Amino acid sequence: MLSDFINMQATFAAYYKITMNPRLYYWFAFVLIFIIGFYVDMRAAKHRHKEESVATALKWTGFWICVAFLFGLAIALFYPQNEGSAISTKSMMGMKFYSAYLTEYMLSIDNLFVFIMIFAMMKVPGEIQPILLKYGILLSIFFRTLFILVGMGLINRFEWLIYLFGAFLIYMTFKMMKSGDEEETIDPEKNTLIRAAKKIFTVDVNNKDPKFHSRINGKFAITPFALTFLLIGSTDVMFAVDSVPAVIGVIREGNEALTLYESNFLAISSNTFALMGLISLFFALKGIMKLFRHLKTGICFILFFVGAKMLLSGIESVSMFFAKHSWVSLTVIVATLAISILYSVLESKLIARRQASLSVNYEVPETRNADKE
Repeated sequence: MLSDFINMQATFAAYYKITMNPRLYYWFAFVLIFIIGFYVDMRAAKHRHKEESVATALKWTGFWICVAFLFGLAIALFYPQNEGSAISTKSMMGMKFYSAYLTEYMLSIDNLFVFIMIFAMMKVPGEIQPILLKYGILLSIFFRTLFILVGMGLINRFEWLIYLFGAFLIYMTFKMMKSGDEEETIDPEKNTLIRAAKKIFTVDVNNKDPKFHSRINGKFAITPFALTFLLIGSTDVMFAVDSVPAVIGVIREGNEALTLYESNFLAISSNTFALMGLISLFFALKGIMKLFRHLKTGICFILFFVGAKMLLSGIESVSMFFAKHSWVSLTVIVATLAISILYSVLESKLIARRQASLSVNYEVPETRNADKE
């Protein structure tokens, strides 16, 4: 009887410890915000019945950016202090959240070109694109979450892997610089998920509805909508192979200050909010993406910066500097993003002015010759 009472007390104490853990509330808040925001966004897209306008896209982009900003602010102000760390972890976690969010946002902007190619290739109507992209990003979030959990777990267990991740980011930097302005190419027939789906299921090629499946002569079949969903989700993960190590690198600087639980929370939440904001940004910028010609240069610099930090993390003075001054990484990322976009826009305006002046110079002599005749 006494042993049963003791066991019951121990069970209650364990339950109380879990349910009253304030860190768990942040997970609940994150999941709840994501579900509500995604539901409202998807419902609005399904009832729009037309292509998403730039104004609407900008409103939703602003909404997700505000949600991410307020969530990061709540972390910086109210997240419980890590008792095992001598450094104030509240403000550090807020800085790391913003740094990881902006890093993911910037690295994923380049993927918008991929979405444009996929929609053109699969001949997706404009009114269906928002719905399809939202479903595709859900698949991408699922895969990225798995990669983050595995990557964080491996680095926590085998610390030397941080140097491998850093070397990989440096390699990706030089690879991107070498490729220059070459556009990525996509072949749906080479995509593993697409090939598997076509082998397993019949494809209803004539079905243009935003549905995943249909019936052909009473038999189950998948639609082009389902194939495009698989292509978007899997291709985004494939082309974002550099972003997950980069986000892990941003979170892991000063790794003795945060627990694995806290690192996973920051990486997953920042990644998810960045991808949700990216969906709306696509429809706001898809007509002017080529204006951001120097964005890839900024991405290369950030990858190199994060990779170099990971390679130098074994030096205690370097590790402690970034652990105590998390704002440095955030400042570098924000400044790089601002400079690359500003320089791209200014250069585009200068090119447009030169072309306009050249066209005027060519037209003037022709006008004079016509007057003489």
